[in-house]
Amino acid sequence: MPGAGLLDHARNLEDLPEGEDGSGEGAGPRGAVPPMLPAPLPAGPVIDPETARELLPYLRNSRKLAPPSAAQKAKTRLRAQLGGLGEGYEAWREAASAWFDKLDLAPDLAENVGSRRWFRGLGTMVGLGALALAFWPDLTPLEARPSMPQDEEVHSELRSQMILPLALGADSGRRMGPTAQVVPLKSAPERPQIQLVVTLAPGDSFASMLRRAGVSSGDVDRAAALVGGAVPLGEITPGTQMDVLLGRRPAPGEPRPLDSLAFRARFDLELELTRPGVGETLPDGTPVMPNGPLALKRNVIRVDATPLRVRGSIGSSLYRSMRQAGVPASAVQEYLKTLDAQMDMDRELRPSDEFDVIVEYRRAATGERQAGKLLYAGVDRGGKPRTQLMRWGSDGRFYEASGVGEQRRGLLAPVPGPITSGFGMRRHPILGYTRMHAGIDFKARWGTPIVAASDGRVTSAGRSGGCGIAVRLEHGGGLSTRYCHMSAMAVRAGMQVRRGQVIGYVGSSGLSTGPHLHYEMYRGGRVINPSSVAFVTRAELSGTELIDFRRQLMLLKEIEAGKALEELAPQAGEAQEPDREIEKVDVARKGKL
Repeated sequence: MPGAGLLDHARNLEDLPEGEDGSGEGAGPRGAVPPMLPAPLPAGPVIDPETARELLPYLRNSRKLAPPSAAQKAKTRLRAQLGGLGEGYEAWREAASAWFDKLDLAPDLAENVGSRRWFRGLGTMVGLGALALAFWPDLTPLEARPSMPQDEEVHSELRSQMILPLALGADSGRRMGPTAQVVPLKSAPERPQIQLVVTLAPGDSFASMLRRAGVSSGDVDRAAALVGGAVPLGEITPGTQMDVLLGRRPAPGEPRPLDSLAFRARFDLELELTRPGVGETLPDGTPVMPNGPLALKRNVIRVDATPLRVRGSIGSSLYRSMRQAGVPASAVQEYLKTLDAQMDMDRELRPSDEFDVIVEYRRAATGERQAGKLLYAGVDRGGKPRTQLMRWGSDGRFYEASGVGEQRRGLLAPVPGPITSGFGMRRHPILGYTRMHAGIDFKARWGTPIVAASDGRVTSAGRSGGCGIAVRLEHGGGLSTRYCHMSAMAVRAGMQVRRGQVIGYVGSSGLSTGPHLHYEMYRGGRVINPSSVAFVTRAELSGTELIDFRRQLMLLKEIEAGKALEELAPQAGEAQEPDREIEKVDVARKGKL
């Protein structure tokens, strides 16, 4: 049909790329024949390209007016369905948002405290917290695959290559199969003596330590009785090492007897338990079999207790200067703490000032040295003493040279933290109305230690209404302090506490919105602002006690600096053992000559 051929030819022309149908850019002049034309039609009359191009717009318009095809209908139907679903989802989202807005699940908990709306918000907070805890991640460490297989065959191969002490019953190493020449022993021989070094652990007892070492029960009781007669067993310092020598078993399977025991019971005393015959030999060289009861030998060590005095310039760093001068670290810490309670070291100390430190110091004739607690802390300026503090009394307080123990730096902060609420009228965060805030609040985490602001006596400790768990201290001079909202107490009523001693731990007991410390202060029974107090005066010496105090201070100031660091001169009858092995050989050679 001529019409069908015309339409096919028009479709072919429509499919031509830009620039080949004469309508795009780069087309030649009108009427020009393109270089390539579609294949000739198989049947029907042939239409020249010029006529086909003129009929192409009419054919395109006719396609637009033609009814849609099945594919176009399906595409239109699918588009309409998707559009309806989108509109339905938007309507559902708007309705859900409006419904949740009406619920008001997260109101402000600072408003309308105690109302139904407030409790609904509290329930939302608790529920979200429980949900967060339920989805809390597991902190169990991941197990990594071993770098090498750990089966029985590998373990057996590694065990065959181990080297363990045979004295401890090791059974490692490759073994050869026994031959007919191997004669099994009826019983394995044991060592006649075993030397051990045992250590008294913290919380352990002297008897249980020897029992674990393998000493027989009779020898344990005998040794405990002998040592206890020389020094109380409870006063033996944990960590003390003891040389133990166990003898031959009296019968197979029975514990070994204790042949000797030696240790340093005190800094000035060595104890040695020995059994007669230990270390002795017969004229032919045969060792003597120890026999008889244990005997105690006391070796008293001469000790010089001259205190150690160290002086030096403060310089740019007081701590570094004292450590470089040889002051023990524990004494430096105590010196800084004592001086800080007396003066402002950041502002009042100068690099040209000199520190003066005196500590307890003991020298043993055997060469050991032991530093003790701080006895004197002083600062000199221009060759004259500016601050002099000496330890005095059974409680170990530091007093000035005048005999007055005065704390000029003010009260110690009970917890390390900023002040979140000051003293005065304020709106109560829980009760909701304005009333007097009779103290200051410190921000601190749950469980933070609370320390006493100054020395005092605990007058009350326990629950106190809205204050929760509280502790009240009496400091003397009509001044007292109270610490509220604790989680736990560390003191009880009637106890004496020192400045800086832990009396409890931060919590949120009572009327509290969270963990913090409420700190109050009273003078003469009336509440005052804690920030208004500058210092608290301590006890003052008088009478004969003041005379003894000044006499002791004069004796300490007469000690020569560095005198205690000199070697202790040996006395008659004291033989010093050389430190080096070559010196021991020379001493033995001179003795034979």
